[in-house]
Amino acid sequence: MRYLGNKESILCEIENLLCQKNLLQNELSFFDCFCGSGSVSDYFKRYYDVIINDNLTWSTIYTKGRVCAVNCKFNKLGFDPFDYLNSNNNTLKGFMYRTYAPTETNRMYFTPENAARIDYFRWQIEEWNKENRLTEEEYCFLLSCLIESVSDISNTAGVYGAYLKKWDARALKPIIFNKVNFQDYPCNSLTTYNSKIEDIIEDIECDILYMDPPYTQNQYGTQYHLLETLILNDNPTVSKITGSRSTAPMRSDWSKEYKVNILFDRILAKTKAKYIIMSYNNDGFMSKEYIEAALKRYGKPDTYICKKIEYKKYQNWKSQNKKKHFEYLFFVEKKTVDNIFYESPLNYIGNKSKIVNKIIKYSPKDFSKFIDAFGGGFNVGINITTDTIIYNDINLFVTDIIRSFKDYDTYEYLVYVKKMIRKFGLEKGNSEAYKNARDYYNSCSISKRDSRLLFTIILYGFQQQIRFNSNYEFNNPVGLRWFNDKVLEKMISFSRKIKETDFKFLSTSYDELIKYIDNNTFVYFDPPYKLTTGAYNDGKRGFDGWNEDLENKLFAFADMLTKNSIKFVLSYVIEHKGIKNDNLLKWVNNNHYSIIKLGDVLGISGSKRKEVLIINYDVQQ
Repeated sequence: MRYLGNKESILCEIENLLCQKNLLQNELSFFDCFCGSGSVSDYFKRYYDVIINDNLTWSTIYTKGRVCAVNCKFNKLGFDPFDYLNSNNNTLKGFMYRTYAPTETNRMYFTPENAARIDYFRWQIEEWNKENRLTEEEYCFLLSCLIESVSDISNTAGVYGAYLKKWDARALKPIIFNKVNFQDYPCNSLTTYNSKIEDIIEDIECDILYMDPPYTQNQYGTQYHLLETLILNDNPTVSKITGSRSTAPMRSDWSKEYKVNILFDRILAKTKAKYIIMSYNNDGFMSKEYIEAALKRYGKPDTYICKKIEYKKYQNWKSQNKKKHFEYLFFVEKKTVDNIFYESPLNYIGNKSKIVNKIIKYSPKDFSKFIDAFGGGFNVGINITTDTIIYNDINLFVTDIIRSFKDYDTYEYLVYVKKMIRKFGLEKGNSEAYKNARDYYNSCSISKRDSRLLFTIILYGFQQQIRFNSNYEFNNPVGLRWFNDKVLEKMISFSRKIKETDFKFLSTSYDELIKYIDNNTFVYFDPPYKLTTGAYNDGKRGFDGWNEDLENKLFAFADMLTKNSIKFVLSYVIEHKGIKNDNLLKWVNNNHYSIIKLGDVLGISGSKRKEVLIINYDVQQ
């Protein structure tokens, strides 16, 4: 049958990739989570235990019929159903005849003669099934053959969103009940689901996840409504123009900009699969850059593959352009859960995204409360797993931004950001547009400022820094960065993670956190460094800066924690540009704290700093 996005043409590419990865093994399970017309599942049934899913009922039935076709012998029926159906001229003036032929309506999906035959075929298959003369596999096979036969004589351009206003030559031919195409191999095992993949992904045990999601705004429920009605056989109320049943239950967010990105992140995070393969088109809502960033977050980067397959796409004279069309084939081996780390969408100076895995590695194992005392972009706290997590930053604007990722629906947040970008004409290096947006934000009273707008402006500022003056006006100049797909990926994954965890958000001085500390608390300090200066900690921005007195105050606070058997880790820099922090070394030595050297860490400005962790406990390896 003709099907949008059919993958018949790249089956060998998928097979070669799996062979290259030594994954053509019959003890593995293969989950085709958008099975569509079943080409992929039918092809790979020779290798795997197959699991299929689609949110359209007709797709799951059609796919199951193809996959199980070789098992259909019709022993209980006692005769060949194809010979029987094609040897008579029986008709039935049923729902198809009344609704989709120019009989009681003007719709021209089928000629009246063919529509009456379709009604008869559907009725006869159902009667055989009710009489228990068909196995479940045979029932699905006959229904898939009915879909195939209907496709051969439909008066459409290939889908059923609309019919042609003149009869196509093929639509005038009498319908023949034909067998659906299938691979002549038995299927060892088949499990079928009929759901939205995002609703069931956490429950599916599989080794290989194959994804072939929609990539345009075309809603498959709309384009194939007639087949859904044919299979459900429920005589629904239909629209006056196209005869479509209600498509609301079949609507998919995979065909919506940004929602598809959000769902893709969720699938990658929640799947139990060890290996992920996805085919996608360069015309799709998700960019190659976004997909790569997401796959490398949840998968092992050294296993990542992206193969570009060029193909010809039909274009009429109105749509001709020079853009080439590609089918991308992606592959990655998934990381274990404890090796997946999330990054803040705030490109914070001194952020710990590159060393968070080491911080967690050297963290104590026995705590139920974690306090991120200088939270900043929250790259550390977001990756901690424990009962209670407290985020704190003295900059209330930063705290509000981090909290906003939890409080606002992610899709609505993205729509807002896009709206602000359009409203002010924000683009990299456009100082006038940037200044207009910044001035508008600063013109609002502090209580009325929208943290989402501040986040949007930050993305277009110099090195995406967070900088205020003494009047709490945001005053970072324009930069050459923008809201790109890597930031989008960070925002979506970070937002999902922060919504799934219970956090407490504070904006106070770190020494005020004492009221939240108990014997089961682990405290993480990431203060400004005395040997370096960021625009947010020079003491000229309405917030405390950082100097030796403040450093000593922090050391005293840490000593107090030690005396009370509270464990802490302090991220710091001992040496920078040849200058050593002797005050820090003296404090560490006097208190017999341990120093874990992490080596050079590259900052967002391109400079390197020698990071260390200072801890007051024995590391458990």
